[in-house]
Formats: sequence, structure tokens, C-alpha cells
Amino acid sequence: MSQGKPKWRDHGVRIVDSNQLDLNTPQTPGMTRAAAINRAMAGATKLWAGKVEIHPNAKTAPHHHGELESIIYVISGRARMRWGERLEFVADAGPGDFIFVPPFVPHQEINALANEPLMCVVVRSDQEPIVVNLDIAAVEQPEEVYWVDPAHPKPCS
Repeated sequence: MSQGKPKWRDHGVRIVDSNQLDLNTPQTPGMTRAAAINRAMAGATKLWAGKVEIHPNAKTAPHHHGELESIIYVISGRARMRWGERLEFVADAGPGDFIFVPPFVPHQEINALANEPLMCVVVRSDQEPIVVNLDIAAVEQPEEVYWVDPAHPKPCS
């Protein structure tokens, strides 16, 4: 290679083996987070990605992630998301579903199953582990929300 060109062998694609995930990341009771793609593991500067296990019947406290955007991909189990100023909205997601959490949205992740873990992949738009915990009095009966458009109609009752 000529001088000044990238050395793609050492500064190109990175594979992070599933047995080498980094547990040295902020943890939440009832959850286990493991980083896969970050600055230390892969040299990433704009994204963070990892695997998250939410233990059976566990849930996070209400929180938001500041300016970060988050994407959650459900591998197995049943995710229940509550969001809003009083966590007044709720939706469930299952294996193969994606969840998008915009910046500053108050939310709570819940494992909707009492007898199996919820396994997810999480991707965030920055390296910073921003979590702003919120003191929210949640409504008792949240409104169930469906993604409704011509390609994603509301399920039949």
C-alpha cells in the first residue's frame, strides 16, 4: 500500500466473537448487558451495540437516554415497552421484532414472561452510556398501542 492509504487488514472489518462480549458496562438490576461493538472492542466511534438479557419477570425503572437513539432487536422472549410522561402507552414485541426509542422518550423495558429470559440486541447512536432515571408515577392501565399503517394493520381481536 502507498503511504497515507488505510491499512484495511488492521483498520477494516471487525468480528467480535459471541464468547468475547464485554460485561464491563453499566448494569441494571434484573438485566445483564454485554458490549459487542464499542471503542474498546471494535474501534467504533459513533455506535454502541451489545446483547441484553432481561431476567424473567424483571423490568427497568423509568428512564430515558438523553439525545441517544436506541434500537432493540428481540432475539427471544417477549418484550413489553411502556413509554410516555406517565408510562401511559404500552406495546409488546416478540422474536424478530425491532423497537425504536427516540431521544428523551421516558420508557421502561419489561420482560413480559415470568418463566424465561428476554434476549435482545441493543444498538445506540453513541458510546456514552447515558441513562437518566425518572421518578414517574405510572398509570395503572396503559393504552395499548399498535403500529398501524397500510403495511402494518392492527391485529384482529
